[in-house]
Amino acid sequence: MDTAGHGRGRAARAAVPLALVAVLAVAASLLIGTRLPAGARLVWWHPEIVIALFWTPVAAVLLRKRAGLRVGWLMLGSGFSAAVYVLALNLGPWFTLHGWPGAAFLRWLGTWLWAVDTYALTLVLPLIFPDGRVVSRWFRPVLWLACLVPVVVCAHLTIDPGVRRFHNGVSVYPFEKIPVAITVLILGTLAGGLLSLVVRFIRSSPDVRRQIAWVVYPGVIAQAVIFVGENSAIGDPLRDLSIAAVPICIAIAIRRYRLYDIDLVVSRTLVYAGLVVVITGVYFALVGAAGLLAHGYGTLAGLAGAIVAGVVFEPVRRRLQRAVDGLIHGERDPYRIADRLNRRLQTAVDPAAALAVAAEVARSALHATGVVIEVLDREGRTVSAEDGVLGDRPQLIPLVWHGEPVGRLLFGVARPPDARMSGILARNLAELANAARLTADVARSRERILRTREEERRRLRRDLHDGLGPTLASLAMTVDAARITLRTDPEAADALLENLRTMMGRTIGDIRELVYGLRPPALDDLGLAGAIQALGGVVATGDGPQVDVHVEGDLERLPAAAEVAAYRIVQEALTNVHRHAKAGSAVVRLYLNGDLHVTVGDDGVGLPAQMRSGIGMSSMRERAAELGGSCTVGPGPKGGTLVRARLPVTGARG
Repeated sequence: MDTAGHGRGRAARAAVPLALVAVLAVAASLLIGTRLPAGARLVWWHPEIVIALFWTPVAAVLLRKRAGLRVGWLMLGSGFSAAVYVLALNLGPWFTLHGWPGAAFLRWLGTWLWAVDTYALTLVLPLIFPDGRVVSRWFRPVLWLACLVPVVVCAHLTIDPGVRRFHNGVSVYPFEKIPVAITVLILGTLAGGLLSLVVRFIRSSPDVRRQIAWVVYPGVIAQAVIFVGENSAIGDPLRDLSIAAVPICIAIAIRRYRLYDIDLVVSRTLVYAGLVVVITGVYFALVGAAGLLAHGYGTLAGLAGAIVAGVVFEPVRRRLQRAVDGLIHGERDPYRIADRLNRRLQTAVDPAAALAVAAEVARSALHATGVVIEVLDREGRTVSAEDGVLGDRPQLIPLVWHGEPVGRLLFGVARPPDARMSGILARNLAELANAARLTADVARSRERILRTREEERRRLRRDLHDGLGPTLASLAMTVDAARITLRTDPEAADALLENLRTMMGRTIGDIRELVYGLRPPALDDLGLAGAIQALGGVVATGDGPQVDVHVEGDLERLPAAAEVAAYRIVQEALTNVHRHAKAGSAVVRLYLNGDLHVTVGDDGVGLPAQMRSGIGMSSMRERAAELGGSCTVGPGPKGGTLVRARLPVTGARG
């Protein structure tokens, strides 16, 4: 491992001298060219000069930072090859001018080197960028063909050197003059390289996608300019500028791809290119139509076309911008995303599935590598759903519902998200988190209700079997003993009957307690309103708070289950007020409005900062949930604590 690293370090240190040699070779070639006839010297705008002066130094800088970077070595080798090629183009005529041997070798060497740097950068580089490996084994044959292309081109030029021609001093290898097989080989390999980039872009993480975008944007332009230049005359400044931009973008892609927003550059390019096409089409279509309909009004037709083109400019720009943003980023309108989230949630079968759907939508909307949605229930347990890979430094947004933290959203992104979008998404996810929490609470409440009901039935069975049953049996035996004793000893029978009377009194008390546990007698004696007023009077005795009871609506025909639930909720709430609230007064309100609404508020110290639900609060929620209603405990509008319960009465069973 150390030997390999040391070897890479020495190779990296050699990159800078090689780059310096390449630059000096270009300088020497241009110096030699000043002493050659104008028709024999190399033109100063030759593309290989640009490659040698830009690609080689950039590669040396990259290799100084990362010695094992294969892309850097490919760039360095191609740039050095271009520098030697530039030197050979002027050395060949210089040798010929002086009659020195080796001129033919230099011309042949220039042929090889031209093919190497041209096709290595255009065919091999797309296949191995950015990690130096092909994206899958299926593209290895394409890489072999890309390495074979320079050999085939050089062999062809060796056999038929006249096929290559020069346009303004720049070498051109025209497709219409070369064999079809070579054309198919070059274009097929180029198509394979571009397909490799597409596959890599689809499979890769957002960071690698951003690297690819940095190179594809100028690379596609440069390759298009170069290959168009093989068959037609193009502007030399445009070609050289596009070639020089590619290594700079490669350096940014490898070292600083997060620093600049390539997505914005691509977006603006696509939008304004589309605007040029649309506006130009509209203008010429209107001018042509006006010219056909009104001969001799060419100036007016042009003016009308310009006016209409100006009118449609802004609407077309907005639509194109929205379409391009959708293509690059996906949907960016936060309200559309919220609508899509709500529609997707309607198909979820349970809270767990809803959270999974929400995580998927949030990841797509935030353009994140991964998303985790955590929901904190009232008992301190966490329920979560995730989608993708979160990463090492995730960003966090708390989910708050009506001022109460209900969870949090964690997501990993390469750049800060849109604050407006993340805020709207967080509000929607907070609603979902609260719903998931309530659903979990209801599910646990139903479980506790069933468990409590079974325990109550077991208690009743035990009390009846172990308490009332033996007591009744003992009473029966005492009656029999009294009957027998009455015949022989009436005075002793009187003691037995007295004992029997005492036992019957205790049994009646036990039965009353058992019945009271099932339904408070005050409900039957006083009704719900009267029973709660009596309950308030009991709480207000001694040092208890003053209790006011307000009733709205007719509570006489409530189902028995709703009466018991309302009474027990008020009883538990007033017990908590008396024990914990340190309140001076409490207000109980009952009003019937479709459902029975029960509120108990006080002016006490309120809820503690770290509150955990006790048995009493759980009991209130369970009694409401048993009827399909709800019960919440929170701070009151003017301080203190407020208990709210909603008890459905339609269809409730007594």
